[in-house]
Amino acid sequence: MTSEIDVSAIVPVAQRMQDIAELAEEYIAALDATGRSFEILFIIDGDKPAAFDSLREMAESDKRIRLVKFAKAFGEATAVSAGFRLSKGRVILTLPAYYQVEPESITSLIDDLDNCDMAIARRSPRSRKSTFEVFRRRLFHWLIKVSSGESFSDLGCAARAMRREVLDETPLYGEQHSFLPILASKQGFRVREVPLAQSTRDYFEGRYSAKSYLHRILDIFSVVFLVRFTKKPIRFFGMIGSITFLFGGLVLTYIVIQRLFFGVGLADRPALLVSSLLTVLGLQIFALGLLGELIIFTHAREIKEYTIEKIVN
Repeated sequence: MTSEIDVSAIVPVAQRMQDIAELAEEYIAALDATGRSFEILFIIDGDKPAAFDSLREMAESDKRIRLVKFAKAFGEATAVSAGFRLSKGRVILTLPAYYQVEPESITSLIDDLDNCDMAIARRSPRSRKSTFEVFRRRLFHWLIKVSSGESFSDLGCAARAMRREVLDETPLYGEQHSFLPILASKQGFRVREVPLAQSTRDYFEGRYSAKSYLHRILDIFSVVFLVRFTKKPIRFFGMIGSITFLFGGLVLTYIVIQRLFFGVGLADRPALLVSSLLTVLGLQIFALGLLGELIIFTHAREIKEYTIEKIVN
């Protein structure tokens, strides 16, 4: 995609926002300092009249500001996705609607794209939080590393810069924008963490409910499945199905041997029912893997499994 705009900055204004007009001015000042042409898209997620009015006033005097308002609240992930589709720049910059990093430091992300395809912010040094928050953060990133093989230390930071090719080549849906660095890395793009100064006004860090933690864990499993098993579902379902079938079959064999050679009755033996169910369940799970393989084979021509960096001659 060709464009005369160098940088498209996307700011989803959702549930979490903070001094949005002041923050917008600081973002614009930082982008101005780069000397690049840019646009900044504010995606208003639902009815937020105060934020909308202040940003609309700014947009009327500065055409580089684009304002998009949803009819209702669809969530931050949807706002980010809409920003991706509406952006025009060769470089995409995602920014939070609240203070996570010092606004003047975001230019470091753009500059670092000379050495990589995607640059993500790592707040450093981090503000001191409770022992639980430190443990939660480390556990989250440890799970990411173990399950996906990718090592990142601050996926919770929304400040990121990437070449447009990253978006064009990396399929996304739902809440996966949070894990875009992992998906982009698996597509062969070079992803780097860039240390940025954490804002002294980062009041939202660590303010997540127990429901949010559960959603994050489920998202991790979703991303791991998509990264590792999308093109080979038989490896996932076949492994689980084989283990389930084998365990149920062994228990069932043991019960049958007891009945045939030792005269042990089958009445009132829950193990017989459980082992039979496990055996059937294992076959069904394995069949799901075969069905997935059939679907992948049918659509194989539509699936692109590689990313080209350059072609010579």
